[in-house]
Amino acid sequence: MRLAFALVLALSVPFVQAQASAPEAEKIEYLIGSVAKLADAKFVRNGSAHDARAAADHLRMKLREAGRRVKTADDFIVYCASKSSMSGEPYRIRFADGTTVTSEAFLRGKLAELERR
Repeated sequence: MRLAFALVLALSVPFVQAQASAPEAEKIEYLIGSVAKLADAKFVRNGSAHDARAAADHLRMKLREAGRRVKTADDFIVYCASKSSMSGEPYRIRFADGTTVTSEAFLRGKLAELERR
């Protein structure tokens, strides 16, 4: 499983870098990785719950589709990771304890943590 994740990361970083600067591409990958690591969380998208891996895969697909619009980690959050482009409904993360947050709030918190380092 780690090998598969490493392969996906290796293949996606060059694509992201083609659109965003290297530091921004690294931030975006950090955000997607933060989602992928939430094994006990469910990601609610258009009323359906998905596991962390499926959520990370979906975010990578949306990043590919966003193309040149995504130049920064903030662009990624706005264009790919906050809401459904079909319904406009916000993406939500439901943790094992029942707490629910929007994916936008979660990712902005992760980005702020990263930038404080």
